[in-house]
Amino acid sequence: MRTMAILGASGSIGTQTLDVVRANPGKFKVTAMTVNSRASVLFELAREFQPAICGMVHEPDLIPEDLKHIEWIFGEDCNERVVEAAKAQDVLTAVVGAAGLPASLAALEYSERLLLANKEALVTGGELVMGLAARKGKPILPVDSEHSAIFQCLRAKDHNEPESIILTASGGPFRTWKAEDIENAGIEDVLRHPTWKMGPKITVDCADMVNKGLEVIEAKHLFGMPEDRIRVLVHPQSIVHSMVEFRDGCVLAQLGVPDMRAPIAYAMAFPERLPARAERLDLAKTAMLTFEEPDTTRFPALKLAREALKQGGSMPCIFNAANEIAVAAFLQGKIRFGAIVRIIDMTMEKCESGNIDSLEDVRDTDARARAIAAGIAE
Repeated sequence: MRTMAILGASGSIGTQTLDVVRANPGKFKVTAMTVNSRASVLFELAREFQPAICGMVHEPDLIPEDLKHIEWIFGEDCNERVVEAAKAQDVLTAVVGAAGLPASLAALEYSERLLLANKEALVTGGELVMGLAARKGKPILPVDSEHSAIFQCLRAKDHNEPESIILTASGGPFRTWKAEDIENAGIEDVLRHPTWKMGPKITVDCADMVNKGLEVIEAKHLFGMPEDRIRVLVHPQSIVHSMVEFRDGCVLAQLGVPDMRAPIAYAMAFPERLPARAERLDLAKTAMLTFEEPDTTRFPALKLAREALKQGGSMPCIFNAANEIAVAAFLQGKIRFGAIVRIIDMTMEKCESGNIDSLEDVRDTDARARAIAAGIAE
């Protein structure tokens, strides 16, 4: 039985991770979990899973009497403090945004394995995370469906060197929309993803393809592949989760129904595989798999992310910070949907880039970029 700390237990990835735990009694023990502010949800999860430690960024007014035996940790740094206190074998980071970076670093310090569902940790501090993992000799197991697919394909390389990575993208709800309609899309339209059920922030990121840009940056760090050898193809059916092209011209792909429990379970049980609990893929019913090049005119975020990756240093962190501010402004009804990418572009122009040599460098860059983006969004 492996012990686990689940950071972001009330979100989409966190709840599906707990589904995997429920489906495999005796294999996993949740010893710690955190949420941002959904106290009532955490209380119910704590009653069910009986963790030794729980954490919340925002402290509730009271802790129920039947849960006072649990060690409670509160504050902005609760995730990393919970990781240090729990020292679970595995830490799954499902925290949204740049806030996941300190927790990922803590996981590499105090646990055996990092199960990474927080791409922003690598976008904002990729060199820090990958450098620490190398020094500690600890694995990072990707949970994102695309990066899990790549990881699985690379395990079959058998001395056949990979030449390129092909990330697939659903195209989101606006794949066939005109540019002027995308510009003025409403919140309900944006949050209506055609194939995946996710939280609001990542759903917005998928709608304008910022998410795929973040995944390109993540793939560069996870797999050591240069930017010009990381391709993106739009695949509306979301059946082929990603592919790897090898030196001999062969392309390996990982296929499955769009269900995050499969890549989550793969990371949790690695190197073993758990029996499938999700719907099985029926290719005859799927009938057709289609692929197309992304349209960077209607969806310029992908091009901006590549520019940030090429510039390197703190520019990917600036890209991410500007996006987080712009997405929040959109969800609050303060800006139009099309303004999100313009705010990212303008912030990248206005915010000076530098080196990322420490967590403090990330925090300084993130704060400067957020201030600039917030000013533009006003």
